[in-house]
Amino acid sequence: MGHSPHPASRICTTGRKLYAQALRAGSIAATGSEAAPCLVESGLLRRDGDRLVPAPPTEAMGQLFALVTKEIGGYRDLALTLAGSVGQSAPSGGGTAAEPSVMLWEGKEQIDAELVRALQGCADELLTAQPMGNRPAWVYEAAVQRVLPLAERGVRIRSLYSHTARHTTQTLDYLARVGHTGLEVRTLAENIERTIIIDREVAFIPAQADNAVAIEVHHRGVAWYLAATFDHFWHLATPWGEDIAAQVTPEGITGVQLKIARLLVEGHLDEAIARRLGMNVRTCRAHIARLGAALGSDSRVQLGFLLARSGIVDEA
Repeated sequence: MGHSPHPASRICTTGRKLYAQALRAGSIAATGSEAAPCLVESGLLRRDGDRLVPAPPTEAMGQLFALVTKEIGGYRDLALTLAGSVGQSAPSGGGTAAEPSVMLWEGKEQIDAELVRALQGCADELLTAQPMGNRPAWVYEAAVQRVLPLAERGVRIRSLYSHTARHTTQTLDYLARVGHTGLEVRTLAENIERTIIIDREVAFIPAQADNAVAIEVHHRGVAWYLAATFDHFWHLATPWGEDIAAQVTPEGITGVQLKIARLLVEGHLDEAIARRLGMNVRTCRAHIARLGAALGSDSRVQLGFLLARSGIVDEA
C-alpha cells in the first residue's frame, strides 16, 4: 500500500496505528516504518539496531508541538513578506476583499478596531488561540463585547489557552460571564502564538512578539492551514471542565517542573521558558528553585548538570 507524502507534524492513520503498536510491543522492526516514514521523520520512532523504538507519549507530543510551531512560523514569515511587498492592499472602505490580500495593522487600538470590523462578517465559526491567561482586565471586557453578539448570531466559538489560565482570576471571571453562550474552551501545557481565525477564511496573526503589530490575511489557503493547525492542538488539549492529569516524580517534581527542566537543559532562558509555558517569570523562577531543592543543587550550573544526569528530563 502506497504512502502519500505529508508534513511530519501530521501523523497519518497508518502512522498512528504503527506508533500504538510500537508502544504496546516496546519496538517494531525497522522495515515497519516503510509504511509510514512520517514516524521516523517526526522522531516518534528511533532506530535501535534493526528495531525502531517509540518516543514516550509525553515527549512525542512535545516534538509534534515543535514541528507544528515551526510550520506556523513559516507561514507567518510568508505573510510578513507579502505584507512588506503589497502594503495595505485592502479597499479603503474596509470589509473582505474579493481577492486574496494581506493587511498590516500597527498599534493595539487599531488592531482591536480592525478585528471588531472583521468580526461583523463572521457567520459560522470563530477560532482563537490566546497564549497568556493573565492579561489586563480591559482585554477580557473587550472579549466579552465581541463574544456576546457572535453567540446571539449562532456562531460557534472555540478558544485555546495554556493551563495557567485555569488559575487566573481574570480568565475565570470572563468565562463566568460568557459561559451561557456555548463558548468551548480547552487548555494546553504549552503556549501557542495568538491566532484568530474567522470562518476559516480570514486570519489575524501577530507580526512581532509584543503583539503591537498584526497581520490580517484574506487567503483561504493560509486560513485553512491555520485552522487545521488549531484543530490539531484542540484535539491534544484538555477540555475546561476536565481535570489536568497530575504527574509527580518520586523526588516530588511536578509535571510543570519537568517541562521547565527539559527547557533548561535545552538552554532556554527563564523569560523564554515562562512565555512558552504561559506563566510569569517570577513563577517560573520559583519552580526552578524547587527543582534545585529537590535535586540538592546549589547553583544553576550544578542544576543543569544534575538534571542531565538524573534522566528526569526524559520524562518531560
